[in-house]
Amino acid sequence: MTDHLSTATLSAFADGELSSEQAAAAQEHLDACLTCASNLIREWRLKSAIIKTGRRFELPADAEQRIIDLIAKHPPSDATQQKPAPASSMTRRNWSGYAGWATAAALLIALGFSLPSLRRHEVGAAAIASEVCDLHIAALAANEPPQVVSSDRHTVKPWFQGKLPFSFNLPQDLPQDTQLDGADLRYLDDRPVAQLLFSIGRHRASVFIEQRNGSSQPDVTVTHSGFQVIETATADLQIIAVSDADPQRLIVLANALRAAQAHP
Repeated sequence: MTDHLSTATLSAFADGELSSEQAAAAQEHLDACLTCASNLIREWRLKSAIIKTGRRFELPADAEQRIIDLIAKHPPSDATQQKPAPASSMTRRNWSGYAGWATAAALLIALGFSLPSLRRHEVGAAAIASEVCDLHIAALAANEPPQVVSSDRHTVKPWFQGKLPFSFNLPQDLPQDTQLDGADLRYLDDRPVAQLLFSIGRHRASVFIEQRNGSSQPDVTVTHSGFQVIETATADLQIIAVSDADPQRLIVLANALRAAQAHP
């Protein structure tokens, strides 16, 4: 095959900007062209990196209002509007005029330094969806089998011992027409995660399991480039499922993984 999808077409496909007819034609080409599929994976990874970098230092939505409220409670005194006195003659009254501004600055600094612990908030569901979709597509396009090939939960779970800083359980019984195919060790936002590979009928699905980081988050469901991404959690683990299968079937699979964590 000598004709390949253009960079503009790949970019538009990755952003979901093609019409249904154009997307179908592009998908048909991608299914048969390894070169374009590889280029699409690189495009997705680049976009994911840009999104994460752009949001890495994004302040919480209420940060600006909190700073405004602090300044309103502690407005600069008249002393701050006058010519500053020599440092040696500064009094407690002189400094009190800056209390609100200092508090606001301290809050801003505190928010900035606390950002690494707010990964889910700062990166957002869209960036996480982009990254897991990249990993899922890479697994679909790979010419090699997963690192562990097995449908036996007693084989897959022990394989991760010593590879992850946490443990997880697999369901004893999977939903109807769903099968465990194997697993890989991957990295999501520079954190080691388990990528469990499933078949849901004729569709493939990836379920990523990682250690919880941050405060409790509500269940999240988003669509990214034709894939459904379901995110849920237990007290200790974050579970993210991605597939182009029926969303309800993917939710059932994610819930089965979540329920399994309550049983040894």
